[in-house]
Amino acid sequence: MKERLQQLQQEALEKIEQANDLKALNDVRVAYLGKKGPITEVLRGMGALSPEERPIMGALVNDVREAIQQALEAKQATLEQAEVEKKLAAEAIDVTLPGRPIRRGNHHPLTRVIEEIEDLFIGMGYTIAEGPEVEQDYYNFEALNLPKGHPARDMQDSFYITEEILLRTHTSPVQARTMEKHQGRGPVKIICPGKVYRRDNDDATHSHQFTQIEGLVVDENIRMSDLKGTLREFARKMFGEDRDIRFRPSFFPFTEPSVEVDVSCFNCGGHGCNVCKGTGWIEILGAGMVHPNVLEMAGFDSKKYTGFAFGMGPERIAMLKYGIDDIRHFYQNDLRFLQQFNRV
Repeated sequence: MKERLQQLQQEALEKIEQANDLKALNDVRVAYLGKKGPITEVLRGMGALSPEERPIMGALVNDVREAIQQALEAKQATLEQAEVEKKLAAEAIDVTLPGRPIRRGNHHPLTRVIEEIEDLFIGMGYTIAEGPEVEQDYYNFEALNLPKGHPARDMQDSFYITEEILLRTHTSPVQARTMEKHQGRGPVKIICPGKVYRRDNDDATHSHQFTQIEGLVVDENIRMSDLKGTLREFARKMFGEDRDIRFRPSFFPFTEPSVEVDVSCFNCGGHGCNVCKGTGWIEILGAGMVHPNVLEMAGFDSKKYTGFAFGMGPERIAMLKYGIDDIRHFYQNDLRFLQQFNRV
C-alpha cells in the first residue's frame, strides 16, 4: 500500500505539472482528491490493516494528500498569474500612438443661416421673440388686417385644426402678440424666427413646412428710409459688402405701402447670369410700413407711432448663399449633403 501511495503521488505531481489551464488542473484535483479518487480508495482499505499499521499508513496518506494539494495550489497560482498577464498584454494601450479621431457633427445649414441672421439683428439692437406654432385664427389673420372672408386669405391655404385654431402660416402672429403686450407703448424692435406651415405640394422650391424670420420695428418717426437702411445692411452682411438693394411695389394686407426687396446678384455683380435669370437682381424678402389698422388693433395710436416690418425665408437665403437647388435637401437628413457644410 505504501508503494501504491508513492506511485499515486508521483502520477499526480506529473499531471499537475502538465496542466496548461485551470480546467485541466481542476480535472487533476477531482481525479486524485475527489470522493471517487484512488487516495479515497486507499483510506477505505485501511480497515484491513492491523491496529499498529493504521496510524502509520494514515499519516502517510495525509502526507501524500498534502503534497498533492500544495502542488495544486502552487500550479493554480501560476496559471492565474499567466492568465492575468495574457489579458493585460491583449489590452495593453500604447500611449505613444496617435488618438483615434472622434467624428463630430456640425450645424445644419439652416441653423447656420438662422443663427447668422439672428446675430446680425441682435447686433443692431433687436431682440428675439417667439410664439406658439399652433395659433389662434385671430392672431394669424384678423390682428394682421385679414378679417374673416377677406379675399387675401386665399393667398395661403392653411392647416386648420378647428375653425379658430390652425398651424400658423407665418411668424407674423408673434409680432401681433408682442405689440399687444406693449399696450400701445413703444419702442418695439424684434425679430421672430420659427417654423410655419402651409398646404403646399412639396417640390424643389416649396415645402408644407419651412422656416421664416420676420422683423418688426414700431416707434415714433419710423420711416421707409429706416427700413431700406436696415435691409441694405442685412444684404451686405449676408451676401457681400458691395451688394445693393432695390424696392419694387407690392401688396401685403398688413403693410402699406408694401414692397418686394431684391438684392444685386452676388454671382455676376448685377451684369446678368443664370442665378439672377439675366436680370442682375435676386428677390430675397418682402417688407413694408406697418398698416395703421394693425397698429390700432394692437393698441397703438397710428397717428403717433409708425413702424416697418419685413419677412424672409432662411431656406431661400441658404439656397442662394450656398448654391443649393432643391429645398428638400434641407429635410431629408442625407449625410452626404449635410457633411459638405463641415467646411463652410
